Amino acid sequence: MTKSPGSEAGAFKISYQGEPGANSHLAAREVYPDGESVAYPTFEDALAAVKTGEATYAMIPIENSVAGRVADIHHLLPEAGLYIVGEHFLRVRHQLMAKPGASLATIKRVMSHTQALGQCRATLRKLGLKPVPEADTAGSARLVSEGDDLTTAAIASRLAAEIYGLAILKSDVEDQSHNTTRFIILAKEPDDAEPGNGPVMTTFLFRVRNVPAALYKALGGGWS
Repeated sequence: MTKSPGSEAGAFKISYQGEPGANSHLAAREVYPDGESVAYPTFEDALAAVKTGEATYAMIPIENSVAGRVADIHHLLPEAGLYIVGEHFLRVRHQLMAKPGASLATIKRVMSHTQALGQCRATLRKLGLKPVPEADTAGSARLVSEGDDLTTAAIASRLAAEIYGLAILKSDVEDQSHNTTRFIILAKEPDDAEPGNGPVMTTFLFRVRNVPAALYKALGGGWS
């Protein structure tokens, strides 16, 4: 469930971590096409932007169907002081892109975020390309666009290719067709779902003692 600010359409901002063209940017545009998506270098900065009022919402990835949970977020959420007001599932489609003039025959190596490279491992091996880890997917696309090397490509979103003027050499190079990232949408004020308004998901945070089987006991279990 997500809600827009209504009369403020076109004026509100959505913060996300990464560079323009990141999957978080794509998710923000899908959910809030009338808002302004704003990039921040870290998750902390994206969350702080909502806390200080610079942004109305934060679009934050929390888990991926292939790579698992985003560990940093689970450490940051308890201290963020924000409320989860919605979620969005983004089907992740990785594109292999390079400078115009490059081709599958000219490229030798591919830059991207470690997780993106891992999610395309079989394809890269089949193409004989060397993976080169970088900070993020969109940043890799930007680096490729700033150079003149026709042997270097990037794996990023189709939006990143548009932003940085890169040519897509091969589409949807992810190994798993179910590759999906779940995002949570955070706001400064709570916006609970109305009772009886369809299925809802409840998220809660709690802390247990640092002892064996602490979680099992906290959830009502016991030893027989």
